[in-house]
Amino acid sequence: MVRHAEAASPTALEAAYARCAAIARGHYENFTVASLFFPRHLLPFLFAIYAFCRHTDDLGDEASGDRLALLDAWEADLDRCLSGTPEHPVLLALGDTIRRFDMPDTPFRKLIEANRMDQRQARFATYADLLRYCDHSANPVGHMVLYVLGDRTAESQRLSDATCTALQLANFWQDVRRDYEKGRIYLPMEDMARFGCGEAEIRDGVASNAFRDLLRFEVERTRRLFEEGLPLISRLRGRARLDVALFSKGGLSVLDAIRRQRYDVLHRRPTVSRGRKAWLLASTAARLLALGRP
Repeated sequence: MVRHAEAASPTALEAAYARCAAIARGHYENFTVASLFFPRHLLPFLFAIYAFCRHTDDLGDEASGDRLALLDAWEADLDRCLSGTPEHPVLLALGDTIRRFDMPDTPFRKLIEANRMDQRQARFATYADLLRYCDHSANPVGHMVLYVLGDRTAESQRLSDATCTALQLANFWQDVRRDYEKGRIYLPMEDMARFGCGEAEIRDGVASNAFRDLLRFEVERTRRLFEEGLPLISRLRGRARLDVALFSKGGLSVLDAIRRQRYDVLHRRPTVSRGRKAWLLASTAARLLALGRP
C-alpha cells in the first residue's frame, strides 16, 4: 500500500474528523462503550473507523440503486484515501488514521467485501460458510481497533476474532425473525437439516421443539467462542480492558436472555435490560479493579 499520500490541510482534516465524530455520536446507542472507556486521545481515530464501518454497512443495507456499484465506488475512494485525496470526508480522516497507526488495508477491504456478500447471499449452507462471512463482517473491526491500541500480535488478533465472531453470531440468534423479514437466514442450512427445522417454522413464527433444539445448539457453540476470546482482556492495557470485557459480558448476556426464553426468539426478541447493563458495567469494573486491571 502507498503511504505517501498528499497531506490534507489542517482545516480540512479537522472538519473530516468532526464529521466522523458526529456520525458516531448520531448512532450513540451502538457506540456508548467505546465513547466512555477508550482513552480520550484515541477517540478521534476510533470515530473515523466507526464512521467508515457505518457508511459501508449503510451502503450494503440501506442504499437505493445498485448497491454493488456503490460499494465498488466506495472501495475506489478508499484507494484514493490510501494514495491521494479521497472524495468523501470520512475517508480523509480514515486515511490519516491509517497512516498514523501504519494499518494494513485488508480489514477495510474485507468489510466492503462482506457487504458485497450481503447482496449475493441470503443463506449459508454450512457453519464454515457462516464463519467466513463473520471473518469479513465482524473480525476486521476488532483488528482495526487493536491497531489503534498498538497491539499488532497474531495472538491478540486470534482472540479478537473469537470475540467478534461470537458477538456477530449472538446478534444473529437474537434477530432470527428480523433477519428473515429482510430475506436472510443466518442459521446454517446443514444445522437446520440436522435438527429437522425448516424455513416454514421461521416464516410462521413457530418455535417448535426442533427450532428450540437448534437454537440451543447454536447458542452453546457461540458461548464457547466467547470463552475462547476472554483471555484477550488480560492482554490489553488500561481502560480498553473494561471495554472489551463489557462487550464479551454483554454478548453472553444476550445468550442468557435467549436461554431464559427457552430459545424462542420468534415471538419476542430477547434483550438485555438497562438495569442488567448497569449491573454488568459495575460488576465488570469492580472485578477488573480487584484484579489490579483498571
